[in-house]
Amino acid sequence: MKKIIYFHGFSSAGSTGTATNLRNYLYDKDVRVLSPDIPVSPSEAVTFLKDFVAAEQPDLIIGTSMGGFYAEMQHGYKRILVNPSFHMAKLLTFRGLGNVDFQNKRADGATHFKVDKQMIEEFKAAEKLSFQDITAEDKALVYGLFGKNDKTVNTQGDFTKHYGKDHFVIFDGEHRLNDKIVKSTVVPLIYQLLEL
Repeated sequence: MKKIIYFHGFSSAGSTGTATNLRNYLYDKDVRVLSPDIPVSPSEAVTFLKDFVAAEQPDLIIGTSMGGFYAEMQHGYKRILVNPSFHMAKLLTFRGLGNVDFQNKRADGATHFKVDKQMIEEFKAAEKLSFQDITAEDKALVYGLFGKNDKTVNTQGDFTKHYGKDHFVIFDGEHRLNDKIVKSTVVPLIYQLLEL
């Protein structure tokens, strides 16, 4: 059985519809999709995800938005980064501090969290871990998918600077994935990478 780990975006949860869509499209291909709740604290998230990946040894990691930021750090694994948000500290500073509601149900029952200065500082520290020690092997393992109508983040330049344009893909979509994009863009790439 092949195994995928999906890293969700900011203010989301492992129960996100994208993870459900991936499971639905891959159920007959003997592929298991794991989608954990990522800790709100960036410093906790970095450690949690590194340990989770090491324990599960996935065949592929997919991350969207903030999840793409964290997925980039998982060296040695095939990765798909969808609209990765590599500059979370700047994005959250621009949006402002305060309480944020989770968009999806969290396993621990939490319904909201707080964006504060500490979180922004933790994201600044986590961002220093991005694009570290990238090898030729890593460049061959990482794909960047970017919605041409994404008005939330634009990190295409960051991706191509560090990973080149060989696995750089623009798709007809926005920042958030919908069922149509998962089916038309993400799933075919999964088939290719997992040789399904």
